[in-house]
Amino acid sequence: MIGYVTLGTNDLARGAVFYDALAREMGVGRMMETERFIAWGAPGGGAGVGLTKPFDGDRATVGNGVVVALEAKDRAQVERLYAIALQHGGTDEGKPGERFPGFYAAYFRDLDGNKLNAFVMEAVPG
Repeated sequence: MIGYVTLGTNDLARGAVFYDALAREMGVGRMMETERFIAWGAPGGGAGVGLTKPFDGDRATVGNGVVVALEAKDRAQVERLYAIALQHGGTDEGKPGERFPGFYAAYFRDLDGNKLNAFVMEAVPG
């Protein structure tokens, strides 16, 4: 249902390093790029993530209650994405773990304070 999510940044070059590392782990790369904007994802399909300097020229700010969820392929990838985020200057918002049956996730913030999570939905026996 979601085509892409765009997050604001105050330092595109610095933020690009953070998102390049997450994208690499997820097997995608940059699919669009200008001097103000970079988008990561698979050209021709799937959701993407964009990082942009705000169009109005004001400072980028964080949305309260906003979380961008990155769908991982398994628990191990959730853990790798969390570690990559922290290694690239992100901050912890919740270590990897099962949040409720079948939902395994880790939460972190990017360099501009935007909140993300890596998650996997698993079948619950029953």
